[in-house]
Amino acid sequence: MTTAATEPLALYVHWPFCVSKCPYCDFNSHVREKIDGPRWERALLTELEDEARRLGPRPLGSIFFGGGTPSLMDPATTARIIERARTLFPAESAPEISLEANPTTVESARLKDFRAAGVERLSIGVQALDEAALKALGRAHGLAEALDAIGQAREIFPRMSFDLIYARPGQTMAAWMAELDRAVGLAADHLSLYQLTIEPGTAFHTRHARGELVLPEDDEAADLYEATTARLAAAGLPAYEVSNHARPGFECRHNLAYWTYADYAGIGPGAHGRVPTGPDGRREATRRARAPETWLDLIDTHGHGRDEAVVVGQARAAEEALMMGLRLDAGIDPAVFERRTGVALRDAVDAARLAQAVEGGFVAGRTDRLVATPAGRLVLGALTAHLLADDLDERFPEA
Repeated sequence: MTTAATEPLALYVHWPFCVSKCPYCDFNSHVREKIDGPRWERALLTELEDEARRLGPRPLGSIFFGGGTPSLMDPATTARIIERARTLFPAESAPEISLEANPTTVESARLKDFRAAGVERLSIGVQALDEAALKALGRAHGLAEALDAIGQAREIFPRMSFDLIYARPGQTMAAWMAELDRAVGLAADHLSLYQLTIEPGTAFHTRHARGELVLPEDDEAADLYEATTARLAAAGLPAYEVSNHARPGFECRHNLAYWTYADYAGIGPGAHGRVPTGPDGRREATRRARAPETWLDLIDTHGHGRDEAVVVGQARAAEEALMMGLRLDAGIDPAVFERRTGVALRDAVDAARLAQAVEGGFVAGRTDRLVATPAGRLVLGALTAHLLADDLDERFPEA
């Protein structure tokens, strides 16, 4: 299981702070009254240097500043991280550099500074184009701020995307289609559209358990998903992944690294990575301490915030690559799958079950790639479990 050192590396930088905690969010985000900006900059740069020493020379394919709300970061800090990353991982072509932002007034005022820092792709957490829905979702911005941020971003950044959440409580097909039509009119080259899910540990989970929050039934949510996919495809923004739509050529390169099981490194609290570090090129699954203060203390003590680094065996790699790759409209390239997992795709998948899935209309009947159909992408978890060979662990035991 090796990845050529000439393949681009995707770098994720996690900024864990938000103005407030949204009731549906289970991301590693925190609200703090005060943040020591210079200390955080030093810590992120220290961890970046440590990761470069571990990985050795690699060309940089992308940087993604996620969170939390990285648009709360000082743009000068963003600039220094970008500059250092490009020095440590030099590449012949410019990396894709994305940053997540929320459309509050204070953050919108910084957009030009982030562009000057080197960010060329902005991803805005709009979540709804409806005032009442924004309030119900606990967002810190209103519709006017959202529209203003979208307009500014289109003027300032070469590439721009924004997120919306659908299958919200009480949402009808007609209301969502009207909202989606408005989104299409506002969109530049990319949209991310997520079904609302109830995640453990969130305020929505508590309300849902009490019966205070009722989501659309599964069949209704499936109808919304199918209508969303059709509407965006007709508008020239086809789904290249379950929740992501783009004009051809404007797909998010960083996220494609995850879905195609390429190497990615993560720095900052709670960040994950899949990186080759050993002499045999086998990958490690790395994880950073989630709590911001714990992560900072680890940086001061050890020069990095890792609290886990586990070798990824071939069976686990094959399962992860199968799960991620089936999310893509293009599906899985067998040659890439084998190169990145050490397992041939035909060995990872049960042939009889694959035939059943093709017959049932969940997998396309292709011999060159493994591609889930739209019906299959509606039940990806079950489809992945169905296709995965039962004896994979026995045939590819941990070394």
